[in-house]
Amino acid sequence: MIIGQLLADSGLPLLEARMLLERVLEKPRAWLIAHADEAAGAAAAEAFASMVERRRRGEPIAYILGEREFYGREFQVAPSVLIPRPETELLVELALARIPVNESVRVLDLGTGSGAIAVTLAKERPQARLTAVDVDYAALSVARANAKRHRVNVRFFCGDWFGALSGESFDLIVANPPYVASADPHLAAGDVRFEPQRALVGGADGLECIRVIVAQARAHLNPGAWLLFEHGYDQAAACRALLEAQAYGDIQTWPDLAGIARVSGGRVAPAEGGADLE
Repeated sequence: MIIGQLLADSGLPLLEARMLLERVLEKPRAWLIAHADEAAGAAAAEAFASMVERRRRGEPIAYILGEREFYGREFQVAPSVLIPRPETELLVELALARIPVNESVRVLDLGTGSGAIAVTLAKERPQARLTAVDVDYAALSVARANAKRHRVNVRFFCGDWFGALSGESFDLIVANPPYVASADPHLAAGDVRFEPQRALVGGADGLECIRVIVAQARAHLNPGAWLLFEHGYDQAAACRALLEAQAYGDIQTWPDLAGIARVSGGRVAPAEGGADLE
């Protein structure tokens, strides 16, 4: 079947159809455009049709392709992990601003999922010592694959938040925890329908996991160390209140590029006369 006709008959938005056909033919977009009048071949047409049907049923493009771009790099994804989103890059930027370029500081990524945050931080700050935790073995398998793909050294542990980290402390803790309220109607719409609910839902008000992280992180933060975490668009005030209740200092909320309050955090008091991770 002719390439251009395949795309037109797919019933998908042209950009999505091209993404799928690029994968099937292993050709870049410019090639597809230049060869729109050529035949794709029966096997390619069949593989493309299978992908198209999956997409028509609502399955996310990232799961069909098996990867998603994050912070300029491609990461393996699977239904066992959340699909990395552009707004989470704010958390990475804030973390990088607090990790000295040439110091061997200890950084912890809670609920690592695909490992996109931990691996990105390890790539951007090679001297940092990254640890990543997730409660799901399948997610950790994806995260380990991404660490290997990008040739970084990250320690991975399976456990519930700090459960596998007894006695360990860090210079920075980051987290993109479940923060969607259990009754949120968005859970039944779009790509989210196919993503792991355990990685999305944070209890009745969406703050269940954040409460645990904010309360338990203090015992694992070195003097002057920051805790930074992503949250929902309407949770900033509640998150700051949780940080205040646990006596964090320098409590702040940062907006993403769309102006939505996306990340909040605070830090424990620096040691008197000690170095500061700003």
